[in-house]
Amino acid sequence: MHRRIITPGALAAASLMLAIPASAASYSPGAPGIGDPYYPAYGNGGYDVSHYDLRLQYQPGTDELAGTATILAKTTQDLSSFDVDFLLDVSEVRVNGVKASFATSGQHELVVTPKSPLAKGTPITVVVRYSGVPSTKSAYGFNTWHRTPDGAVAADEPEAAWWWFPSNDHPLDKATYDVSVAVPDGTQVISNGTLQSTSSKLGWTRYNWRENKPQATYLATLAVGKFDITTSTSEGGVPVVNAYSKDLGDNDAAARASVERTGELVDWLSGYFGPYPFSSAGGYVPNTTTGYALETQTRVYYSPKQFANGSNTSVVVHELAHQWYGDSVSLKGWKDIWINEGFARYAQWLWSEHEGEGTTQQLADYVYASHPADDAFWTVKPGDPGPDNQFDIAVYDRGALAVQALRNAVGDDAFFAILKGWPQTHAYGNASVADFQAYAEQVSGKSLSSLFDTWLFQPVKPAASAAKAVAVAKSAAAPVRPKSWKQIEATNDVH
Repeated sequence: MHRRIITPGALAAASLMLAIPASAASYSPGAPGIGDPYYPAYGNGGYDVSHYDLRLQYQPGTDELAGTATILAKTTQDLSSFDVDFLLDVSEVRVNGVKASFATSGQHELVVTPKSPLAKGTPITVVVRYSGVPSTKSAYGFNTWHRTPDGAVAADEPEAAWWWFPSNDHPLDKATYDVSVAVPDGTQVISNGTLQSTSSKLGWTRYNWRENKPQATYLATLAVGKFDITTSTSEGGVPVVNAYSKDLGDNDAAARASVERTGELVDWLSGYFGPYPFSSAGGYVPNTTTGYALETQTRVYYSPKQFANGSNTSVVVHELAHQWYGDSVSLKGWKDIWINEGFARYAQWLWSEHEGEGTTQQLADYVYASHPADDAFWTVKPGDPGPDNQFDIAVYDRGALAVQALRNAVGDDAFFAILKGWPQTHAYGNASVADFQAYAEQVSGKSLSSLFDTWLFQPVKPAASAAKAVAVAKSAAAPVRPKSWKQIEATNDVH
């Protein structure tokens, strides 16, 4: 046993500590990740963002981006410091008007330390001044900033924001956006929502875009270049803005023949999913070399390669379906990706049926029969596929099979009530696979745990008895390929 000698000085220090409010000890750094096991470093803890105001200037010739991001948020704990996800070069950070210290950490973290700690529930305004060349920045060995011959594009999943604005980069923290970008005269800017205004001064034109509904960070998009922009209003009253790079070459006509049907398809999807949830719709096709499409909110990104074999309305249906399933209702964690992709794929099946090119059941039969029991396809669990298989084809096709199995189990009346009610019940929020199962059980009045487990979580091919009404499973005949399959299959690499 050691006797501790307490000196008068120590007693004074102890008295001073007792005088400090106990709450001061609770101030701690916000977590460098939001808690998603698929991507532990993505997003951040300690605060919740309500709005991003981005005022930028971009020079296409040199890929130089500079500007100021103003982030409106509220603390969710007593904070001594907090992280934002960002890669460009920061010159100044202010928190509630006062200069804050900052440092980089890890692959993509900017650690901000306010001059004074922030109590839980405090509204905060974070101003970040920055600049840089996005195409020179990488994290984890990749870069999601896409240069084009006349500009650049930010559109990727599950991350894209780091290359152009500081953020809490996870779908759990959705916010509204004002995106204002100045570019040289003759160049245009495309982003989410509605174009509020444009103005020109001293050789520069500024475009001001606004997305007034909550939006996940990966769904925020920026495209700079020379575009042909078309505007219209759907029969159901939805404003539509589409844009096409002026150098798409042979893919131009097929792109327009597909994307110009956006208004028609939004109205058609509204019949299944309920009213369109945003202030505008549309898409853009820049001259990129990527091969995928992405459901960037209100303004879908399409690669020209999507139209290399002619028009494809199926890919447009897929991305527009995401406006309800994925954008308005966003996933809680990346493991919940089935709610996004399974239903967007099923929308393609519904479109096939509408076009008389194969019913949803025929497509389900074909997919089920096309993959033998020993196919690795069945080892992927759409309800929790893991980060390496997040965009595996099984999440799409087996995911859509699960939707058809649900339809067969509950009947059309309950199924279509679920399909339409879900996006309205969880509008502008976040939800999980477990939440969807609970909602489907509530609407249908049936226990669905076995069905969801079989189709979403078991790494084996469901038995024919589980594949209710899968006719091909009971026949030795080769499955008949529906006419729509070629267009549907062409979207396998959309993400």
